Amino acid sequence: MIKDSLCIALDRSDRQWIVTTAAALADHVGWLKIGLEAFIAHGPRLVAEVAELGPRVFLDLKLHDIPATVERAAVNCAACGAAMFTVHAGGGRRMLEAAVAGSRSGAGADPPKVVAVTVLTSLDGNALEELGIDRSPQDLVLAWADLARGAGASGVVASAREASAVRASCGEDFLIVTPGIRPAGATDDDQRRVVTPATALAAGADVLVVGRPVTLSADPVEAARRILAEMSAG
Repeated sequence: MIKDSLCIALDRSDRQWIVTTAAALADHVGWLKIGLEAFIAHGPRLVAEVAELGPRVFLDLKLHDIPATVERAAVNCAACGAAMFTVHAGGGRRMLEAAVAGSRSGAGADPPKVVAVTVLTSLDGNALEELGIDRSPQDLVLAWADLARGAGASGVVASAREASAVRASCGEDFLIVTPGIRPAGATDDDQRRVVTPATALAAGADVLVVGRPVTLSADPVEAARRILAEMSAG
């Protein structure tokens, strides 16, 4: 079903808003994202509470530390009910392998997917240059996607602008999670590498992460339905 490719980011600190919005969207989307802001405010119990509503929970904490610490954190991500969580590809192969090991030991038979964050969609070539990285966003995304695949990760988080290249390089079974999705007519906000839902799917993305175009809408459910219609039309 097309809804299985739509993830709504519940990026706020207000627990009541998060739970109420999650419940309203539960029948319309396949994934709900709990990010750093909400997790720091409310902890693992919020993940379990949202997961009980039906959609799978994408826990977006972007783990980035020494391998031993990341492995223990990954165990906890798995134990709290997340179906997928993020680590930074920039942490290196050993850290990625540790995250995969932690995911498996924390959940047993059905471990959450580990997806490696490549280049944030808020960054462009100029921003990478400021960081001392002399590579284009696409080159860096492809290098880190290959690293993540080799380390056993399920997939990557990458802009849809790089999705087709990642798909060609890493194969059909490699998961591509795409943030920076903006429906037709929406503003870019603080994102720099954005695309429409239909374009993202056409490029090979598997899961589209949408935040403010839905959560800042007066009617989040209707906003999600419009995005699903765009996805279906594409």
